[in-house]
Amino acid sequence: MDIFDTHAHLLDEQFDEDREALIASLSDSGVKLVMEACTDLGYLEKLIPFVEKHPMVYGAAGLHPEELGPYGLSDLDAVAAALDHPKIKAVGEIGLDYYWPENPPREVQKEFFDAQLSLAAERGLPVIIHDREAHGDTVDILRAHRGRVTGVMHCFSGSYETAKECLDLGFFIGFGGALTFKNAKKNVEVASKVPLDRLVIETDCPYMAPVPCRGKRNDPTKTLYVLQKLAELRAMPPEDMAPVLFENGKRLFGL
Repeated sequence: MDIFDTHAHLLDEQFDEDREALIASLSDSGVKLVMEACTDLGYLEKLIPFVEKHPMVYGAAGLHPEELGPYGLSDLDAVAAALDHPKIKAVGEIGLDYYWPENPPREVQKEFFDAQLSLAAERGLPVIIHDREAHGDTVDILRAHRGRVTGVMHCFSGSYETAKECLDLGFFIGFGGALTFKNAKKNVEVASKVPLDRLVIETDCPYMAPVPCRGKRNDPTKTLYVLQKLAELRAMPPEDMAPVLFENGKRLFGL
């Protein structure tokens, strides 16, 4: 089965010991494509050499809402420059995160979110959305860009009603390891109802490892557990589900 991990952080320091060996092994596990999501300008400096080195890895450039503290809007010039590279296929990961009280002020997050959505619209690129405890503001800002930008709701954690609004705005819905957790009632409901052609799978590795690997380092090979859970929810054989999700990911990122 061909698998596309549509959201990974293989440049995270947790992979420093075995990054190259892991990437070399991915194809044997069915993982044929990976989208590497950026978080800050330090990450961005490493991203382009990384995607140039690995044919199966593509990249997204953007500033994560948790990482905005040192930056001003002028720093988005570096993001814009990275988008010129042919293997940078999205703006991300961007969005809003109201979970941690120490995160940048909400108004700062919203300003950067709006600016990065505008950048994506100018370039005709999809966006990778991080939305944590900020569903209302996230959807409001996306509505303001209706018809100008689409993309994926990464690691979706909202209600089915929120999912429907995102689908109406043209977005894909991404699911990762949280879908396999015992308390994932909302995720299960949404994953069961979203149109099949708007679903993608991801790891968000090295975080959010699925059951039965919860608590361990996540990596793209573990997308198989998410695929199996989705197939179970949709009453489809995994081997029939896999090519649909793979093509969805390629369509999302224009590959």
